[in-house]
Amino acid sequence: MKVAILGFGKQGYSSYHYFKNSGAAITIHDANMGTEVPDGTTSVLGEHYLENLDNYDLLVRSPGIHPNEIVAKNGPSILSKITSNTNEFFKVCPTKHIIGVTGTKGKGTTTSLIAKLLDADNKTVHVGGNIGIPPLDLLNQNIRENDWVVLELGNTQLIDLRYSPAIAVCLMIVPEHLDWHTDLQEYYDSKKNICSHQTADDLVIYYSKNPVSHSVAETSAGKKIPYFAAPGARVENGQILINETTVVCPESAISLIGKHNQENVCAAITAVWNLIENKHLIETVIRDFKGLPHRLEYLRQKDDRTFYNDSFAATPEAGLAAIEAIEGPKVMIMGGYDRQLNLDSLVDGIVKNQDSIRKIVLMGQSAKRFYDELEKKGFNKMIITKGTTMPEILQEAIEQSAANDTIVLSSGFPSFDMFKNFEDRGEQFKEAVGKL
Repeated sequence: MKVAILGFGKQGYSSYHYFKNSGAAITIHDANMGTEVPDGTTSVLGEHYLENLDNYDLLVRSPGIHPNEIVAKNGPSILSKITSNTNEFFKVCPTKHIIGVTGTKGKGTTTSLIAKLLDADNKTVHVGGNIGIPPLDLLNQNIRENDWVVLELGNTQLIDLRYSPAIAVCLMIVPEHLDWHTDLQEYYDSKKNICSHQTADDLVIYYSKNPVSHSVAETSAGKKIPYFAAPGARVENGQILINETTVVCPESAISLIGKHNQENVCAAITAVWNLIENKHLIETVIRDFKGLPHRLEYLRQKDDRTFYNDSFAATPEAGLAAIEAIEGPKVMIMGGYDRQLNLDSLVDGIVKNQDSIRKIVLMGQSAKRFYDELEKKGFNKMIITKGTTMPEILQEAIEQSAANDTIVLSSGFPSFDMFKNFEDRGEQFKEAVGKL
């Protein structure tokens, strides 16, 4: 079988080894002329890398490549040959006990917490997808029939997914990735594949207060359970409840800050409630779970200031969530690559919370538009940074702060204008804070 690996990043590399081990003849196609390929492997590199693909039996698309890009160069008949790392994993995975998690934000936190809850119940759990390990690499962990797999599934993995997990979790969905999708509806439709291939025996869990999440769930043939509303897990009167009146644990058990993390915790509890026997362990796991790097990550206190790294917040909604989660006076570092998303909800939220905001330090490509939108609503506690490096930006934020303030990097925008990715942005912030 002749296989083309389209894109040779992390998932492309994973796909290469999987199909090579199956005996396929591999050719690597990548846009970057400087891509290093394994010795003896045929490659097509450069701007024409997606052309003349009909000579292959199978095309393994990496997540960053939109299927439309392939069709545009080869015609609509090529679609039948396109697969992905995620599609192949679902096809061959030895266990059907797969939980998939999607949403605009909170996927990684919810995925990790689900895995920890299952692990605490002495189940063998494999975690991957967007959260570190490509799905096909999980096969190297000797997955068995009764094991559990928890996958974080993003829009670029879901857009052409032909399978759905037995348990699908759909978190809040808001506009995002409009620079990759044809339009907003395509983004929403991509999310539907997490449950649109389910059977009547499957389960979809969705965020009760988000219409898009609800519409995604409606495409499932399986059982539908909302969370943050009965009968799913929700927070009421200082308790986390599930079903009608069952108390899971006190609300104070949640170590993560912010209402959005209450939602993530409730989604995870709803997903595992009928799977685990030792339900008394849920409270212990939730208390011990401190979250993932770059998600409202507490860094340190220094000179009467507290520092948080929330670099993962790359949408307006995520930036606002940080403002609402961090109590007390704060200086926010915001801005970045401008995808031209609507800023009304973020600006209105800033105005609503302005008493707790000492200053917003704006950086990056979006700074001028963001400044203007804030000014239109009468908010004037912002500056556009003169800094061009993270230490300079941090120093400017410190100069705008007062004793007992919290300084938060939570940009509300992607990082690509100034940094490699959100991890790079967050690590540079952490390094700068560490050197204070």
